[in-house]
Amino acid sequence: MKNKVKLMSVLALTLVASLFMSACSSNNGGNNGSVNNLSGGDSTSTSSESDNVVEIVAWDLPQDGDPAKPYWEQVHKDFAEKYPNIKVEHVMQTLTKEREQFMTAVVGGEQPDLYANAFPDMESYIDQGITADITELWNNYAEKDMFLPSAIQAATKDGKIYGIPNFMYVTGLAYNKQMFADAGLDPAEALKNWESFGEAAQKLTDSSKNQYGYALLGTDWADWFFEYYVWQAGGDLTELQDDGTVKLTFTSEPAVQALQYYQDLKFKYNATQKNVVQSLDENINDFYQGRAASMIAPSNWFDDMVSSGMDIENIGFSVLPPGPGGTSPAQVGGAVWIFNPKATPEKQQAAFTYATYLMSKEVQDGLLQYQMDNGMFPDLLSVRTDVDASQFVEGMPHDLIESVQAAAGEGRMEYFLRSRLSPYVVKAIQQVLMDENADPLMVMQEAQDLAQREVVDKYNEEVKK
Repeated sequence: MKNKVKLMSVLALTLVASLFMSACSSNNGGNNGSVNNLSGGDSTSTSSESDNVVEIVAWDLPQDGDPAKPYWEQVHKDFAEKYPNIKVEHVMQTLTKEREQFMTAVVGGEQPDLYANAFPDMESYIDQGITADITELWNNYAEKDMFLPSAIQAATKDGKIYGIPNFMYVTGLAYNKQMFADAGLDPAEALKNWESFGEAAQKLTDSSKNQYGYALLGTDWADWFFEYYVWQAGGDLTELQDDGTVKLTFTSEPAVQALQYYQDLKFKYNATQKNVVQSLDENINDFYQGRAASMIAPSNWFDDMVSSGMDIENIGFSVLPPGPGGTSPAQVGGAVWIFNPKATPEKQQAAFTYATYLMSKEVQDGLLQYQMDNGMFPDLLSVRTDVDASQFVEGMPHDLIESVQAAAGEGRMEYFLRSRLSPYVVKAIQQVLMDENADPLMVMQEAQDLAQREVVDKYNEEVKK
């Protein structure tokens, strides 16, 4: 479970690839003469001296165990020297229950001016008015076009901008190049579509070698990866309606096709691990040790792969094989710097200046250089298009970087209300993986009916009030 926990911690807490924790202040686009020459975050221009010092609170103090802590301490010092009229109070966030800590601060009127918020929470926080509208500041920001559109997506609603990208990852199919080569498989052909992948995974499975083609996630978080297959089939598991209510689509053709494919991978192609409900850690270990030829993985797991003994030259990464929908969307995750909507315009402007300084090419390149100098493996996907992590990793295969960037080209957020609906989807997945004769449509109908009664009806009633 440590890898899942690590991933979720990264989502809410880290700055790019480091363990740098969440940060400060808000911005609803205002500004006045109290803050002089803050430049909308243009890190190339120095703030003018002023008696009007603006104080902001940023939840970005690195943890004691963060290997990049010395770098961030230097960044904080450099910012203080460059912008003497902005005083940043750096606060260390907890390593666990970070959402609870943040919401306690919000309710108590002590929301930080800048905070690194996980992608999945953005829609809810925007609706609740927890994060400020920074559209005006963003539009005046000279480097706004240097950020990946998929990174901005999580902070955008109805054409307005509510945050600045902090870091991101993208999911794709990680595979063992040598195992594919030994089986005489061309990855480009094998990963062409669902059928070709099923056949390739079958060919990669050899019980005499304790080897199988695809580590399928069937444990408690099974819907985490399953939703990708629904997307590839052209659908989703829920639909958010115009009035804010939600409609379940478990029984839609794409969802049923995806579940049928899961069942086929297990029983038709015989290409998965025998114990399809083994833990995610066991799946990961099978892949790292060469027992599983492929598995879905986020782009920020390469460090674990290499530190576990895998040769970076032998790690392949690809967008997922397209399904019946003809596309292969991937989940994008990460964090966004959000701003306190109740802060003064001066504080919001100051926080914006500080956040854009942290995300400047200068600081991000500096982080990558520091990581390389200290033997740290970087996140291969930068939120900035002008920051190339491959230049800071010796021996990094260029095709790996290209594959990660390609996977980020068609990113999706997890299905709406996933935190409440996950148990119902997981149960359906496990039923078809444990019973070859289970009918995917019937299983999904049962799951949908139960979820409708126990979750969705209540949720929709609350929305309509």
